[in-house]
Amino acid sequence: MNDAAGNIPEYSVAELSGAVKRTLEGAFGRVRVRGEITELRRYPSGHIYFCLKDESAKIKAVAWKSAVPRLGLAPEDGVEVIATARLSTYGDRSEYQLVVERLDYAGAGALLARVEMLRQRLAAEGLFAETRKRRLPLLPAVVGVVTSPQGAVIQDIRTTIARRFPRPILLWPVPVQGEGAAARIAAAIAGFSALPPDGTVPRPDVLIVARGGGSLEDLMAFNEEAVVRAAAACTIPLISAVGHETDTTLIDHAADRRAATPTAAAELAVPSRTELLADLTQKAARLAGAAARIAQDSRLRLQRAERGLPDLASLLGAARQRLDDRTARLGLALPGLLQRRRAQLVNVERHLTAPTALLAAQRAALALLEGRRHAALRHLVVRRSVPRLSAAPLHARLREARVHLTGLAARLESVSHQAVLARGYAAVFDAAGTPLTSAAAVAPGSGLRIDFADGSVRATAARDARRQGALPL
Repeated sequence: MNDAAGNIPEYSVAELSGAVKRTLEGAFGRVRVRGEITELRRYPSGHIYFCLKDESAKIKAVAWKSAVPRLGLAPEDGVEVIATARLSTYGDRSEYQLVVERLDYAGAGALLARVEMLRQRLAAEGLFAETRKRRLPLLPAVVGVVTSPQGAVIQDIRTTIARRFPRPILLWPVPVQGEGAAARIAAAIAGFSALPPDGTVPRPDVLIVARGGGSLEDLMAFNEEAVVRAAAACTIPLISAVGHETDTTLIDHAADRRAATPTAAAELAVPSRTELLADLTQKAARLAGAAARIAQDSRLRLQRAERGLPDLASLLGAARQRLDDRTARLGLALPGLLQRRRAQLVNVERHLTAPTALLAAQRAALALLEGRRHAALRHLVVRRSVPRLSAAPLHARLREARVHLTGLAARLESVSHQAVLARGYAAVFDAAGTPLTSAAAVAPGSGLRIDFADGSVRATAARDARRQGALPL
């Protein structure tokens, strides 16, 4: 028993772990392992630890920090991949693991499943909503293009824009597939969006993100989350032209417009100059026709309105005739008015009481008052029932009243027609006693009465009364 034990080599733990490590690495070297990523952990050191599993087994894996940028895709839980790795061991725990150098999606089914999962998540955030879509400018001043500087894509875009409507093209060259392509594409979209409107580099009015056709794996850069988010956040209207007409990537959902091909994207970006000229010509013809119709309609309405207007010459003639008539009537109305006013004044004068009669009446009333005063004074003196009254104030009041009455009499005498007659004038009346104020009012042969200051005489008007005057009877 001891002899048998002595024939078995003896190893330390470290020696055995190293031997196993060398055996595994020597026997397998590099391998390609297919499985689903689980238990993904990213450490602050930059290393990524995860497991690959299938229906019946699981193996641990690690991607060192130096290999992460060259993995080809960002590992995610639940994604089925094919890992290119070296089989090795971790001696501290006596575990074997895969040291991953590259990751590839395990077939189209896995790729599509991953893309669909990402699409649903971004759609739930609203990145693909139609309300976010913007209208493309009709005629951009500058067209920005994000694509590879080599290949037919940029040439097709240049040729199409030059043919339709030449516009300056600003190219941001990027790789469209392979390691780091997604990050470069996202950075180019964000860079165009960050350009100031008045900077030294012209800011594009529309942006085209383009790539030619290829397999699903070739187009995966445009399905990356960073590219889709950059397209959704872009402040410039963006046209996606990735692959052929049947190819659909996630950037197509986030872009403002999707074009089937890069050529179609260029056609969407700029209008056709020939079509614009034809459209302008047609609209100019329609505008000219509409203006002619409007002018014709206005001319017809003006003619109808003109026919409805009265004859201006007739209106002016009638107005002139009315003016002449009113002028003639006004010339006759003023003398007639004066004649009527004079007749009214003479009529009022005839009914006035003579000033001498008024003076006599006032003197009689004053004498009556004087007699009554003397009687009252005698009565008061006789009875002696009251103290003796002084007659001086009463005499003063009577004197003032007599002076005021004399002034009124003088004023009334000055305006009396008798005073006018006393100055040598005479008043002429017709047979009915109506005063006559003009020679035109005297009919030849009519009877007249002429009043003087000292009496009246009768007379008959001669044939030419206005020149010869009246003849006394």
